[in-house]
Amino acid sequence: MPAHVSHIAPATGVRDTGSPGLRSDAASNRRRVLEAARALFVSRGLDVPMATIARHAGVGVATLYRRFPTREALVTEVFSDEFTACAAVVDDALADDDPWRAFRRIIETVCASQAQDREFNDALLSSFPDSAGFEWGLPRIEEGFAEVVRRAKAAGRLREDFDVSDLSLVFLANRGLIGDAATAPAASRRLVAHLLRSFETGRAEPARPLPPPAPLGLGRLPRTPGE
Repeated sequence: MPAHVSHIAPATGVRDTGSPGLRSDAASNRRRVLEAARALFVSRGLDVPMATIARHAGVGVATLYRRFPTREALVTEVFSDEFTACAAVVDDALADDDPWRAFRRIIETVCASQAQDREFNDALLSSFPDSAGFEWGLPRIEEGFAEVVRRAKAAGRLREDFDVSDLSLVFLANRGLIGDAATAPAASRRLVAHLLRSFETGRAEPARPLPPPAPLGLGRLPRTPGE
């Protein structure tokens, strides 16, 4: 396993994936909806009203719902590149003949990407593991991850009490580190290393050294309300 895992590359913009059969005005409306939705998801979160997206796109609400009947359908299309890349990470792990390395690869890669593409990872986190509402991306990712977990347990390398839904806890913990772009990658790597040590059992080799600590300092730790 290489020392550095690859990231899920964030998309630089919205692809125009409309049907070639769309009229030019319909294709233009669709593109504007996707561009407005991505900008609003980034700036205001995934719960931004659909009517607000339609207004920013310069289309009617009926036009928006005709193309994207549910919020989940719109989120899936806006982040289609990222969903594809995330599914590819799971597929690569499933092809790995080392169950623990496969499990570790998913955790390391997705957490590393979280610091680069927060809005997509918020989309992933907000619905995992209850992902039935998404059209295609999340069910495939969840099922693949569940199989990786099963194999790692069968190999005696992953704690029996680890649950697939614990991936949400990993994402939540990692998400708390990504406010500062300068320290987020180092802090994330160290946190993930600690978490993987806590998940592993039956280690047949010495533990890998932890990554270098991030220069956070006590003054930069999150504060509790009222402090």
